[in-house]
Amino acid sequence: MKKIEAIIRKSKFDEVKSALHNIEVNFFSYWDVTGVGNETQGHVYRGITYSTSDIQRRYLVIVVSDDFADKTIAVLREHAKTDKVGDGKIFISTIDEVIRIRTGETGQKAIN
Repeated sequence: MKKIEAIIRKSKFDEVKSALHNIEVNFFSYWDVTGVGNETQGHVYRGITYSTSDIQRRYLVIVVSDDFADKTIAVLREHAKTDKVGDGKIFISTIDEVIRIRTGETGQKAIN
């Protein structure tokens, strides 16, 4: 199993959520976050300079089977992308075990 954590633009969240549902990734958690990035140059929009590190973001946590990991990552890469600085990051780690508290199910059964 893989844990996929993604920091994406808040403006791309609905598109990403829809695309994830289309590939049957129906359960994930998310939070609104703000962070500081590597970009030091501000951007100007309508005469106002703003920092790309202050763009509203969503932090998604998705746990999927190994079979779904590549497909899930591909959806995130395609639908969260704007080709501009500040599109975000994807982090992938291995999950050793999952336990559903209510039923005691473990492994793949617990995440389905």
